[in-house]
Amino acid sequence: MMAQYLEIKGRYADALLFYRMGDFYEMFFDDAEAAAAALDIALTKRGQHLGRDIPMCGVPVHAAEGYLLTLIRKGFRVAIAEQMEDPAEAKKRGSKSVVARDVVRLVTPGTLTEESLLEARRHNYLAAWVEVRDAAALAWVDISTGEFRVVPCPAPRLGPELARLAPRELLVSESLAPERAELLADMGLPVTPLARAAFDSAGAERRLCALFDVATAEGFGTFDRAETAAMGAIVEYLDLTQRGKLPLLRRPVKEAPGGVVQIDAATRRNLEITQALSGGREGSLIAAIDRTVTAAGARLLERRLSAPSRDLPVIRARLESVRYLSEESRLTETLRADLRRVPDIDRALSRLALERGGPRDLAAIRAGLTGAGQIAGRLDGEVPARLAEAARDLVGFVDLVGLLSAALVDEPPLLTRDGGFIAAGHDRDLDDARELRDRGRGVIGRMQAEYAELTGIPSLKIKHNNVLGYFVETTATHAERMLSAPLNETFIHRQTTANQVRFTTVPLSEMETRILNAGNLALEIEKRLFEELRAQILQAAPLISQAARALAEIDLATAFADLARGDDWCEPQVDDSRAFAVEGGRHPVVERALRRAGESFVANDCALTTGETPAIWLLTGPNMAGKSTFLRQNALIALLAQAGSFVPAQSAHIGLVSQLFSRVGAADDLARGRSTFMVEMVETAAILNQADDRALVILDEIGRGTATYDGLSIAWATLEHLHGVNRCRALFATHYHEMTGLSAKLPGVENATVAVKEWEGEVIFLHEVRKGAADRSYGVQVARLAGLPASVVERARVVLEALEKGEREGGTRKHTLIDDLPLFSAAPVAPPRPARGPSPVEDRLRALHPDEMTPLDALRALYDLKGLLEG
Repeated sequence: MMAQYLEIKGRYADALLFYRMGDFYEMFFDDAEAAAAALDIALTKRGQHLGRDIPMCGVPVHAAEGYLLTLIRKGFRVAIAEQMEDPAEAKKRGSKSVVARDVVRLVTPGTLTEESLLEARRHNYLAAWVEVRDAAALAWVDISTGEFRVVPCPAPRLGPELARLAPRELLVSESLAPERAELLADMGLPVTPLARAAFDSAGAERRLCALFDVATAEGFGTFDRAETAAMGAIVEYLDLTQRGKLPLLRRPVKEAPGGVVQIDAATRRNLEITQALSGGREGSLIAAIDRTVTAAGARLLERRLSAPSRDLPVIRARLESVRYLSEESRLTETLRADLRRVPDIDRALSRLALERGGPRDLAAIRAGLTGAGQIAGRLDGEVPARLAEAARDLVGFVDLVGLLSAALVDEPPLLTRDGGFIAAGHDRDLDDARELRDRGRGVIGRMQAEYAELTGIPSLKIKHNNVLGYFVETTATHAERMLSAPLNETFIHRQTTANQVRFTTVPLSEMETRILNAGNLALEIEKRLFEELRAQILQAAPLISQAARALAEIDLATAFADLARGDDWCEPQVDDSRAFAVEGGRHPVVERALRRAGESFVANDCALTTGETPAIWLLTGPNMAGKSTFLRQNALIALLAQAGSFVPAQSAHIGLVSQLFSRVGAADDLARGRSTFMVEMVETAAILNQADDRALVILDEIGRGTATYDGLSIAWATLEHLHGVNRCRALFATHYHEMTGLSAKLPGVENATVAVKEWEGEVIFLHEVRKGAADRSYGVQVARLAGLPASVVERARVVLEALEKGEREGGTRKHTLIDDLPLFSAAPVAPPRPARGPSPVEDRLRALHPDEMTPLDALRALYDLKGLLEG
């Protein structure tokens, strides 16, 4: 057995080997030590190898999926070796023969299909990237849904594309250039090298044609050598990991490079589109707006937010659907109720194609297609073209649904081996087998009555023992009759005792065999019927996949409509201009958090429309006033509009955005030896080198990580470059007050500020964005709010006054200033006022209980308050 184990392990040296032994998957040697530590299970010993104890650990087969999930998340690959024959078959070759075993599947992060191993509301992409001469391409597939796509992808575009897709595993050639390998290592993705032959474009085309059973791949579109090679590498890897059982993939789709908004990794991180800066989903844009009720709809939402469209007709068609559904609120609620009952058809179909499905996957297809028919009926009428097209994809499954409804019970078990999932009356042989299995005594009783009548012996009995099995027994007094013609032609003598004579019959022997084997027979019949139903479903797989996509489209449209109606979002006007005008814009994530706390969000306008000239707002104002929120909310409004959603504003006019860039927040990269300032400069450089005139750029406090004058000069030059070279729309927040003078020199730059108010030495943040420039920083006040000791705050006030005085007076004092002082010219800070007690007006207000007051009581209280104020 160990010889067999070592032979199999030798073929899968880079994976943990789950070696099937009865009801357990066992691991040995280094695999056992690594798995025991990763899974926190007991490490034992069994036998010896080369004079040393063999480490061993194991997991139960029935609970293996949970352990697999842990191992995959910890970066392991797992090869699953199953018993390929029954132990009884092995014994026929000799008493010491080993049961034949072989690997049936290689489990990797990008090839998961089990429901328990996947996140239902997120894609699980396997990607492949290749360079062929002067071309490069990125292909990706989700084998749990069948989606298969490819896009031209030169090396500079690889980072943004991988950030968009967030694949779980990336395939590259083992001959990848070292600088490319370093680039991929920096991204932190699980990278799997494949032999160069896997990326051979000629072999790749043959693999694609074989997969889709076509003579040529030209029917899928025009693919260059790099694109073909990337797709072929994925097919090769799937063939390797699935051991020849290739998943059900849709025909490959080539994405146009300019078809979606370009968003790089830093911008995705800063805007927290699908993941918060804390690392989880909570606090992200998708968590704040996800109203989808199906897993497929949630995955589609993630794709739309990750890659907003640049195709104006597509955007307008999506918005038209949302507008219609937001106006038809009753229809929307009905559709959402129907959609809640629709299972994840895509993933059920994928498991069935890979022979990993069970009865519940059949039931999921049945329920999904049944719901699809109901939803199609509700959209039968004058509806927007996109919804009408989706509705047409939901029909045509009457026969298949009828077959599944007749064949399956209402609540089938999880596993085929459990049986009991085929409905009574669907198959006569199965019904007979079940009757024998469940009511064997009744069947024997009916035969006993028939034989008693046939022989005329009322005392005749059919009995059973372990030696004879079932037999007919009569008393010895009836022996002569039973042994004579014509009864001896039916009853075959078996045994005679002192008082009884025992017989059998051909029907009784057959019935005995059927009764004893009825349980196994029933299960075998159910397995056969399962395969027949599976084949019927796979025959209709392309249409079922199309219906699944249509359901996801309808789910997302109804979710956007529900969001728009529930949160008072407006329909954006999206056109081919360079406009950007938002009235009453809000940040969806911050607004949601404030609403939970019982507070309201202060909405703000943003107008970057200046014809053909660059349109840049230079935003000043104190910390904590809301500059970063204002910057992010406008970027998110543009993103949502082009994703096909209504937006959180009173009105919005968005000219198509080609690229979205964000440089907000501070972070270092210690692993690569980069300081916060270096990271900021790298990200700013990427923006200045890539942004075109249709980009939307938001920059927050460029240059703050170095000396004041260095930072000011960098920020100044950056703004001039955005205006004169990139000529794009931008929001540029800064604490460098000197830069506000640029608005008089650059025609596309306007000053804006976030308003605050002072009251009794305190600063009140109004969160209102107005035209104009700020005159103060309020850094000391913010420091006090942060909890700095009072002595430190007061000392800071004194130092600030002295420094500002020196700045105004100039001379030698000016040269003693340190580089990093704030550059806002500020009036002297008023000394803190002594604490005062509450006023009579405040005491009277606290004593009021509005819920208990009549209108007359309220009026009297108002007069009382006015009197106290005047007094």
